[in-house]
Amino acid sequence: MNEDVICTNASAGGEQLIRIQVCYATSAIQALKTLSVPVGTLLHDGIKLSGLLEEMREIDLSCWRVGIYGKLKTLDTVLRDQDRIEIYRPLIADPMESRRKRADKKAR
Repeated sequence: MNEDVICTNASAGGEQLIRIQVCYATSAIQALKTLSVPVGTLLHDGIKLSGLLEEMREIDLSCWRVGIYGKLKTLDTVLRDQDRIEIYRPLIADPMESRRKRADKKAR
């Protein structure tokens, strides 16, 4: 697992910081970034600050879903201390179609 710790200089300006994680995975890689961000940071900004958008060019937040601890969230969600942001890739196969195929195969 690739893990980085990134700290911002916001505490020098007297801003209170919270600690978050941003994670993204494919079959080949797992990326986990831990960083400190100012209180009031939005989910979208947390992802941008992590640097994952530059490292993983395939990530497209305009159509991909994101969540915090497995629950879908919008990009304008305000982050809280210890949140783990998860970036979800689009599905390759339709789950309903896969279930139908398995049921048909089992019925034979």
